[in-house]
Order: sequence, then C-alpha cells, then structure tokens
Amino acid sequence: MPVVKPFSTIAEMFDVITRHFIDSDKPAYLYKVAGVYKPLSYKELREMVELTACGLAALGLNKGDKFGIISENRIEWIIVDFAMTTTGIIDVPVYPTLTAKQVEYIFNNAGVKGTFVSNQVQLSKVEKIYDQVKTLDKVIIFTEKGITAPDYLLSLRELMELGRDFREKNPDYWVNRIREVKPEDVLTIIYTSGTTGDPKGVVLTHKNLVSNILSATQVIPMTPEDTFLSYLPFSHSFERMAGFYAAFACGGIVALAESIDTIAQNLLEVKPTIMTSVPRLFERLYNRIIKGVESGPAIRKKIFYWALDVGKKYVQASKKGKVPAWLKSQYALANKLVFSKLKERMGGRIKFFVSGGAALAKELGEFFEALGIKIVEGYGLTETSPVLTVNRLDDYKFGTVGKPIPGVEIKIAEDGEILARGPNVMQGYYNNPEATAEVIEKDGWFHTGDIGYFDEDGFLVITDRKKHIFVSSGGKNIAPQPIESLLIQSSYIDQAVVIGDGKPFLTALIVPDFEAIKDYAKQHGISFQDEKELIHRDEIYRLFEREIKRINKDLAQHEHIRNFRLLDKPFTIEDGELTPTLKVKRKVVEQKYKELIDQMYEELGV
Repeated sequence: MPVVKPFSTIAEMFDVITRHFIDSDKPAYLYKVAGVYKPLSYKELREMVELTACGLAALGLNKGDKFGIISENRIEWIIVDFAMTTTGIIDVPVYPTLTAKQVEYIFNNAGVKGTFVSNQVQLSKVEKIYDQVKTLDKVIIFTEKGITAPDYLLSLRELMELGRDFREKNPDYWVNRIREVKPEDVLTIIYTSGTTGDPKGVVLTHKNLVSNILSATQVIPMTPEDTFLSYLPFSHSFERMAGFYAAFACGGIVALAESIDTIAQNLLEVKPTIMTSVPRLFERLYNRIIKGVESGPAIRKKIFYWALDVGKKYVQASKKGKVPAWLKSQYALANKLVFSKLKERMGGRIKFFVSGGAALAKELGEFFEALGIKIVEGYGLTETSPVLTVNRLDDYKFGTVGKPIPGVEIKIAEDGEILARGPNVMQGYYNNPEATAEVIEKDGWFHTGDIGYFDEDGFLVITDRKKHIFVSSGGKNIAPQPIESLLIQSSYIDQAVVIGDGKPFLTALIVPDFEAIKDYAKQHGISFQDEKELIHRDEIYRLFEREIKRINKDLAQHEHIRNFRLLDKPFTIEDGELTPTLKVKRKVVEQKYKELIDQMYEELGV
C-alpha cells in the first residue's frame, strides 16, 4: 500500500502522519529501556519533537542552519531529526564510528552551528575538535551532563525545557515553521567517501527524499499493520529512507534493534514483518544455520538438506505455475520439520527482507527463498536518495538489482557505466562544484560509477565498479587509497593493496620494505636464508601486526585492517601488476592472489 496520507516535504509527512494516528493505541516506535521494549505513541513523539524544535529556536537556530548528529540508532536520533526537518534546519548525520579528525573535517566543510551527541564517548570527540571548528557553538548530549561540563554543553532534557518556555511565548511557532518548509529546501547533507578519501557532502532536498519514499512504497508493499526492525545506522541513506521515513509514512511500527549483535534476540522480541538489511546479516544467518546443521546429529543434517532440496524444487515449480501434489505434501512436511522452526527464530512473522547497500550473493537469495524467506534486493547510492532499482515481490531475479522504481530513468553509457535521472538525484556535493560537474550532466544524468547492463527481461545487473571505491557487505562506502597511503607510510611497508569490496571487513596484501625488515631481523637476532623465509618468521609477522594495530588507530572502525598477508616480491610493471605510471592494477592483483585473499577471510570465519 502507498503512504497513509499525501505529503510533499518530510516536515509535512511528520505532521500529517502524527495527526492521523494521534489518538491511536498503536505505537509509532518501540525502543529498549532497561532491557525491555517500550512503546512511544504518536502523541508523545509529536510533543517531544515540538519541544526539541522550539528549544533549537530558543538557541537562535533558523531555517537553513546546519546542525550535526553523532549517534548510534536510538529514539533520540529520531526525535532530533524530526525536530530539525520540521523547522528547515539542515541536519548533518555522522557515523559514530568516525574519528575526531574525520568529524572535524565534516563539520568544518559543512559549517555546522552545533551538534547532537549520544553519549560521553561522542562528546569527547567534539571536545577535541571544538576550537578547530569555528562555526561550532552549542553541543547537546542525549544523556545527562557530567559534573564538569563545558559551558557550550546542554542535555536534551534541558533543551526541551528551553523549548517548553519558548512555546509558551510562541504557541504557533512550530506549526508555522512546518508550513514554511518547501520541497526544494535542503533536508540533509550526508557525507560519503570520495576517490581522494576526503568525504563529500551529498546535498539532498525534501523533494529528493519524498520522491524516493513515494516511488519505493508503490512497489514494496508496506502497511500500518507492519512492524519493522531497524538496525542499520540512520546515518546511512538506505536506512534513513527505507527503515525510517518510508516505514513511518506507511504507518508501520518501527522497533529499534540494540545492535547487530543483538538482532537474533531482538527478532524474537519484536516479531517484525519487514526488515531492511545489508548482505552481511544474511551471511551471518546462513553461516549460523549451516554451522548448526553440520555440528548436529547425522539424522538432523540429512533432514535439513532433504528439506532444502524440496524447497528449491517447490520454488521452481511455483514459478512455472505447476506444483504437483506430491511436491506440495513434501513441502508441507519440510516446512513443519525445518522451515517453520527457522522462521520462528526470526520472530515467526517475517514477510520479506529488503537488502541493499552492497551486492547480495545470488546463492544466498536462492538459499533463503528455498527456506520460505523472501529477500528483495535493490540498488542505489546516497546521491540518489538512495533507491534507483528494486526487485519486486512478484517480479524478481536473484543476481540482479531489479528494475527502476517509478519516476527513475536508467540508461547504460557507451563505456558500460550506469547513468540515472530522476527527482531523487541530489542537488550536488556541498561546496564542491567541480566534483558535482564530474557526476551530473547538464541534462540531469547522474554518473553512478558502477558498470552494468540490463538483461533480456529488463533487470539491471551490476558487473563492476568504475572506480576503486568499494562497499563492504555491511554497506559502508570505503575508499581504499587513503588507507593504503597510511600503510605505506610505515617504514616497514613498501606497497599495499586493501581488499574488501563486498566483504564483511578489510584485509590487506602487503609488500614489505625488504631492506627495513632485514635490518630489523639482524638487530633482533632473527636468522633467515632468503626473503621468502623471512616473511614467514613469527617475529616478523608480529612486527607487522603491531604496525597494523598502530595504523588502525587513525582509521574509522569500518576502515580497520582485520587480517593481512606479506608478499615475497613487489608488484611490477613487468608482471602486469602496475601501470606505466606505477599505479596498482587492483583487479590483476586480486585475481593473482585470490587464494591468499580467500585464506584471510576463511581464517576469520567468513
């Protein structure tokens, strides 16, 4: 079903949806308090958002001002986001895993006037950079302040009290601000990694996000009877649009997962009907299921693989429209013995998952479909608000990212790059007209940087990335070059290639500076015959472990190198690993060392 009520801005969406459900017993959100899920009604939500919005006005914030959010997913994130979007304040969400230095760059680039922080950990980052961000004034913490809080710090509770006083003197302020927000007004600036490693601010308007919500909800059925479990960060455009705004617009209940580590428990508690996710979750579920089967009794293993085979046959027969009676009875038995139990572990009510952020392995989609769990995969970018294409429940093909959503045009350029055009395409990169001109043509076509094609049935298939920015299976955009630059700054590292596209974490292939490690070996009494033997000595491996650990401290959590291999010879032009200008041919290296790369992930359970 489409959205509950029509709207043209996110501000209007909040207004009409909360008014529609204001007297409903149905909660808007479920969130954990002292280990138990607590409901937040639409009436309570509206009151808290208004008080926060009025509090920001009391601090002197106006439409068009920029304000940060550094927080994990929590109910306060939702409240302050709606407070800003309903009054025309531009929010700048920041991943809580970023370092203080990275936050400093984003805040200076955006010119934020203040920021929300979730806790003391995030506050400490802001305290380190406060004097370096000249526009930064107020900082508002979701928890209570410490005893020695700086003058610029307020708690969210104090902000709401300011808002209460402001509202008494200006009772119509908030509703008037909602009406003043226009579709073409900037809603948010989301920073995403660029080729140079410096994040670029993607400028998205209310119209951008609203168009994507309205289009996506036409093809992905969501209703007020649905319950969503949200765990992807709201700083990520996919979760912000799909798991936050679209779910709210359709009147669904959104339950906040505590973390990715608690999803198994939260699924049982919330019993969701729909969930947005990235492939990493399905990889984890798959590994857990297979591990449980393989470690169990032989009879259980036999039953599981029999049921899986029946499920695959049933799916194929269903697609052809002819399921023989014997297969129906076998499927019913397989469902009773196996499938229903697996579904119960996911709460028992899941209708489907929506996967995005990175490529879903075809085999994973087929595996879960055979178990009776549907995964629909979509494709998009932060720059496109984000959804461009999606597989429908009744029109899908694993190994593809589906068909364009209503209002979106897709074409393939001569070099195979996927180009997109539509009302969801960003306004540009903030304060970066050169980068904007590189990706958006004068007639509106946006260059995605992905290579792909339409198959014979009109499904979009992504085959490659035009540039080397890659996406982890957790959905994080990662630029490897800055990480590689940090690695080769080590006196012991000559060359490095970071691996991680579509993977759950990063690894690295490292060519040591052989002279440096030979000197180290001599100084520490490490004997060796040749370089090949030297790189396999435990003492040398531990040396590089320490180097990697040191370098990781300067990187965001999702940029950490989790495993590595030392190579016994450098990359060369002669071996085809380097271009004439000495740039690494990433694909050649990955193919050449595929076995080593696979070993690195297998060692850590992937």
